[in-house]
Amino acid sequence: MSTATRPLPLTGVLRLGRPSDIWFKPALSVVAAVAPPNLALLALGRLDLAMYTMAGSLCALYGHNRPYPARARALFRVVLGMVGGLAVALVAASLTTDAVVLVTVGALMAAVQKVLCDASRIGPPGNVVLTFISSASLFAPQTLGQVPGHVGLALAAGAWAWLVGMAPGLLRPHGPERRATAHALNAAAAYAETRGTGDPHAKARAAGAAVQAAWQSLLATGARTDRTRRALEHLVVRAEVALAAPADADPERLRGWARDLRGTGRVPRVAGADDELLGVDAELAVPLRPLWHRLGPLAPLAARTALGCALAGYASLALGVGRPYWALVTAASLYQANVTLTWSRGVQRVVGNLLGVLVFAAVVPLAHLHPAALVLCCLAFNFGAEALIGRNYWLGSVCVTPMALLITEFARTQDAGQLITERIVDTLVGALVGFVTAVLVTNRRAGDRIEHALTSVERAREQAARVLAEPHPAPRALESARRTLSAALAELRATADAASGEWWQRALPQERVVLAEQSGHRTLAATVRRQGPHSWDHARTTEDVRP
Repeated sequence: MSTATRPLPLTGVLRLGRPSDIWFKPALSVVAAVAPPNLALLALGRLDLAMYTMAGSLCALYGHNRPYPARARALFRVVLGMVGGLAVALVAASLTTDAVVLVTVGALMAAVQKVLCDASRIGPPGNVVLTFISSASLFAPQTLGQVPGHVGLALAAGAWAWLVGMAPGLLRPHGPERRATAHALNAAAAYAETRGTGDPHAKARAAGAAVQAAWQSLLATGARTDRTRRALEHLVVRAEVALAAPADADPERLRGWARDLRGTGRVPRVAGADDELLGVDAELAVPLRPLWHRLGPLAPLAARTALGCALAGYASLALGVGRPYWALVTAASLYQANVTLTWSRGVQRVVGNLLGVLVFAAVVPLAHLHPAALVLCCLAFNFGAEALIGRNYWLGSVCVTPMALLITEFARTQDAGQLITERIVDTLVGALVGFVTAVLVTNRRAGDRIEHALTSVERAREQAARVLAEPHPAPRALESARRTLSAALAELRATADAASGEWWQRALPQERVVLAEQSGHRTLAATVRRQGPHSWDHARTTEDVRP
């Protein structure tokens, strides 16, 4: 039985959030990755090739929250994905100039890029940058003979972007893990201050997400042979324990440990046996789910993306707009976990693009003064986009839009009025068609995923209860059961949040979700009390570990 449509949010969509702790890192990285190739092309008088080097340079936007061993692998895959998408687009452009065929190819590529980015959890900026490059390349005049050289430029710039992304690890090799651990400690402290009373649910969810993110950061590095990483794991255990038993936690101590993780100072080592990390060892021993298995639940999202991008591009062509890929990319940028989030992203995209067009109109006379001014303006907007987008997507789009418009002028100077008009039309067409497609292409699997998540929580809770019922439970079994239940609860909350914003589906079992969360957290608290050594009276800093 289907439910009525849920109301779309009108307030708060444009509200600015706090900047990320590392907002300057992706901003500086993208400038460091883009500047040398662009300045080299400027010196050679070949700015017309900048679109290809930009493809590789923009890979520097990815992976900033990942530990450096995991970042190396992620950036390598991003570079391959970016260059591979560019190659497919350039070959298609060299084989046909039929705009309908090119839009179709672009839409299919956008769907593939969307599901691969979501399944691999690559993180911001996700598929949007990949789709922007591949879609724009579809409409670049091209011959088959030029493709290897242009792909080679992108690959060379991508290799440089990889080096830029990895360079900070020379000075602060455990920086991402330290930040993730500090965030988990601070979030747990904020929740512990509620003592589980009043209305602590929002802080509990935030703390749970932060703890899960910290574990993902630490586990992404693989086997633990590093003393610093082991010390960080003990601190995350303290945050996790505070989440399970807030009344027994000391918020000031948690915040003190978080402060000690700033900069490159020593990592505090807290008292505790290695038994409390047995659950981590068990999790490391479990093989990751194959990527193919993670693609299945994303099929509705792939269908939305492919159909929405294609229809947006076709509508743009029907209106006679010369750059249908702008409408295609606008549609691709909208699709989030559910319809409600897609609506919010659509509002943010439209507002940001319209304001960005005004910024372009103000800046374009300066950019037309000299090619060097054009390059410098693009670099400034690159920095601004990454510095601001973390506060709200629309704010970053105010810089992304003029940057994208200026990139089209690397090959030749164009009429600013025509560019502005076409960008406005494509933005409105892409947002409208993209959102309507999201509403019409239903995701009935959202309800099924809640059922699976509920089953996982119930099984994990039953397993933890069986271990607790033993007279002398083994530390490994107790810790493993606690971590399994904690992960299952986090997955249930994420699944319920995603499904609650979806339209045209059966009524969600909200009462079952609440009851499962309540019983699960009670069982978690029982495991904490049973473990004993985690008592906060005995948790103290014993020594420091050098990074």
